Formats: sequence, structure tokens, C-alpha cells
Amino acid sequence: MNSKALVILLLTLVGCSSAKHTSSSKANIVLASEVDWTYLNPKRGDKAPSAGTLWGDRKGTGATGFLVKLKDGFASPPHIHNITYRGVVLSGSVHNDDPAAERMWLPKGSFWTQPKAQVHITAAKGKTNIAYLEIEEGPYLVLPKKEAFDNGERPVNVDPSNIVWVDKSVSSKIKGKVEQAFLWGKMGHKDLSGSFIKLPAGFSGKIKSKGKSFKAVLTQGELKHRESSSSLDVGSHFSSEGKYSHKIKCQSEEECIVYVRSHGCYKVSK
Repeated sequence: MNSKALVILLLTLVGCSSAKHTSSSKANIVLASEVDWTYLNPKRGDKAPSAGTLWGDRKGTGATGFLVKLKDGFASPPHIHNITYRGVVLSGSVHNDDPAAERMWLPKGSFWTQPKAQVHITAAKGKTNIAYLEIEEGPYLVLPKKEAFDNGERPVNVDPSNIVWVDKSVSSKIKGKVEQAFLWGKMGHKDLSGSFIKLPAGFSGKIKSKGKSFKAVLTQGELKHRESSSSLDVGSHFSSEGKYSHKIKCQSEEECIVYVRSHGCYKVSK
């Protein structure tokens, strides 16, 4: 079965039946320009990437989403993490792989995962290198490679050219010229999943969340949200709990792409 057929199957096997959740009174919005930056690994100081939290607390025990900024030419020593994380490249190029692997640069729009306890290095090239990372449990720790073990997971590296986009003819969750790309999880009314939404330039409409929680990060373009007096630039975050309708507009000349982490269903329409 090819990758497109697999994505179509996954999208059509799950449903979006109603679930009882309390509605949000308003959305939570964090602009990328307002993020507080600290060192991702305080023990290495300015030799480490910078990190800015969008939601959650990476020092706590729960799920968290945060931005990471890497200097041009950065290359980490071989290391492991105590948890698995997912990543989306927002700008520049990132390499994340086994220490012995040749550089495989992931440009903006790429998606990758790093399994816990597996030795790897992370490198970056470009004037501005920023990625969005998320974890399902914390805290986020950097540990020495001597503590590595195989937990059975395998890393994933997906270049934008290999992302499979589907339209309304495949997914009942989108309307008009909007496209969607499934990344991980299951898209049922009680399930946790990750996906991309591609909005055409000038799009004006709604993302209706019907599940327990909805978290989104803008990965390309410029977006206007009804509850923000400022436009959302790349790296900005908006979220809600329970049923909520996010009224948005893609204000850039290029397409707007949004990464969505949804606990339950959502639909996009004008």
C-alpha cells in the first residue's frame, strides 16, 4: 500500500461523532514575538539552543509545546532524551539523526520525531533556524549517551516533498480549497492526533474544535485570529478547550500552514 492510500484509509476509518465537552469561553493566543527565551539545556549555557514555551511547562510532568532556536552552524554532542519528542521546522534547516549519519537537512515545513533514550545529534544551518517541539510528558531532559537504550520506537524524518496532502474529496473535516496532511495518531472524536492544515492565501473561515482540546502553531504565512489585535506570525500559537470556533484569515500572499495537535475532532470551513 502506498503512502497516499494509507493516509486516505486512516482518514476515512475514523469518525467525528459528537462528544460531550465544556465549551471554551475564549481562545488562548501566544504570539511568537512575545515568547520568553531561555536556554534549552541550562548546563551548557549559551552553547545550547534557546527555547520559548508556547503551552505547558517543559520542566513539569505534563505535555508541552515549545519553540527552539538554533544558531547557524550549531551541532550538539551525541546525547539522548528521557522522552520522545516531535518536531516541525519553521525556518532554516535542521539535521537530527544518528551521530554517524551523513547530514540530511530538513528544510522548513519538515516533520520529524526523536524516540526517547536513543543517541542522536542535532545540527542547524541558516541565518534563522527555528523549530517547534512537543512532548506528551515531561520534564524535557538532555542526558548523556551512556544512558541510552532501545525502547522499540524508530525515528521519523519527513521532508515537505514527501508530505501527503488531501482535499475535501478525501477528508470530511475540510471544505473548499483547504488541504490536510495527517502526521500521527488517530483522528477520532476521543483520539489524540497531529496534522497540518493548508489554507489558501486570502482564506477566511473557521476551525471548529469538537474535542477535549485543540492546539495549533502557525508554521507558514501570516494569520489573523478574531481574538488577537495583532497578526499571528510564524511560531505563534492558538488553542482552546472543548467545543470552540476559531475565526481566522490567511493574510499573507503565500499559503498559510498550521500544525494542529487535537485531542478529538476538528473541522475547517468558510
